[in-house]
Formats: sequence, C-alpha cells, structure tokens
Amino acid sequence: MKAIRRFTVRTVLPERLAALDELAANLRWSWHRPTLDLFRDIAPETWDEQGKDPIGLLGEIAPSRLAELAADEGFVWRANALRDDLRSYLSEPRWYQSLSEVDGRATPGTIAYFSPEFGIAAALPQYSGGLGILAGDHLKSASDLGVPIIGVGLFYRAGYFRQTISRDGWQEESYPVLDPDGLPMRVLRNPDGSAAEVVLALPDGKALHARIWQLAVGRVTLLLLDTDVQENEEQ
Repeated sequence: MKAIRRFTVRTVLPERLAALDELAANLRWSWHRPTLDLFRDIAPETWDEQGKDPIGLLGEIAPSRLAELAADEGFVWRANALRDDLRSYLSEPRWYQSLSEVDGRATPGTIAYFSPEFGIAAALPQYSGGLGILAGDHLKSASDLGVPIIGVGLFYRAGYFRQTISRDGWQEESYPVLDPDGLPMRVLRNPDGSAAEVVLALPDGKALHARIWQLAVGRVTLLLLDTDVQENEEQ
C-alpha cells in the first residue's frame, strides 16, 4: 500500500539567512565553487556527513548555530552577495542570447533534451554512470551558455543502490528511498494550481499516470516523471 503522503520537516531559517534557502533551491551550487564554500563553512563536518547536500545540511544545523551565523555580518554579506549573483546569472543575457540566427535560420526558443539519467549532484542520485554524468554536464553547460534547454527524464525514488561487501566476500545492495520533499524540486502545476500530469495509454483500457517534478539547474529547467502515484497500480 502506498503512503498517502510523506512529510519532511525543514529548518526555518532566520530572516537574515533567507538567501540560503534561495541558493539551496537552485542546483547551480553543484558547480559554483563560491556557493559550495559558503555552505561548507556553515559546519564543515556536517557538510561532509550530509554528502555535500545544502538542504540536508540546513536540516541538521542547530538553532544556536543559525543564530550565530545570522549575527555574523561577514557571513550574511557573503550569502546575500551570492544570492544577488545567482539572480543576475539567471536573468542577464549570455552567449546564446547574442545570436539571432544560425545558418540563416532563427535560433530555437526551446530545445527538449530527453535522457533516462541526469547526473547533476550526488545529493540528487538520478544516475549510475557515464550517460547520466554526460547529460548532467550538458545541462550545466547549456545553463552557462544561456541555451534554452529543458531536460526531461525519469524520477527514480530509490536512486541507485549502495553496495557493501559481506564478510564472505559477497556484494550486498541497499536501496535508500528518496523523499522528494527533501530534494530541491517541486511539483509542476497547471495555471489553475492543479498538479500537471502525463497519462500514457496502456493495453486493455488501462493507463499509466505520472506526476512531474521540476528542478532548477541554473538557467535550465529539468522535468522528471514520477509514476509512484495513487492512480497507478503497484505493478
């Protein structure tokens, strides 16, 4: 039986640290060294324990440490400066915006990029090898160049497995279940506020339903289809 709903409790940040939420919500941090350094400096040991995941980090920081950071003028200035830099990065023209046409044709306004895997960051384990890393790098490069790509893939709720070796030398796998509410993603919604979905017709009058998760990879939007919804039978 599927859970009706899962809840993830997130730390409420002091108003002076609101920039951290904005920085954590956009996956540009995964390849932007100054932002990575900012999160690491909050609590280096916890940062490593959480797998260099900003959302996981913020969920583990004690209120006393948050209060200390909120009172640190230097840290608040760094956070606000990086937030302003992110906003400029998202809004200002880049290389692609300087092009009006290519080979005599108008440049496309939107380019769809489909892949079964996208390796953006270890905190979002939606890949297992080279294909995913390549797809993730394409999105990051497209973002830096201003190319209007929209990535489309699948959401794997168990991510990829973790392996250990038993005392007898056998590989043992575990599949940690991911909670979407603990990841930098949100449900894509229609203009009326209802959740957008894709419906695929199946034999015998059946259908497969998929909700759509939306992620911000710098300037690029990544959409992941998720079939773990109430409308679908377990199999």
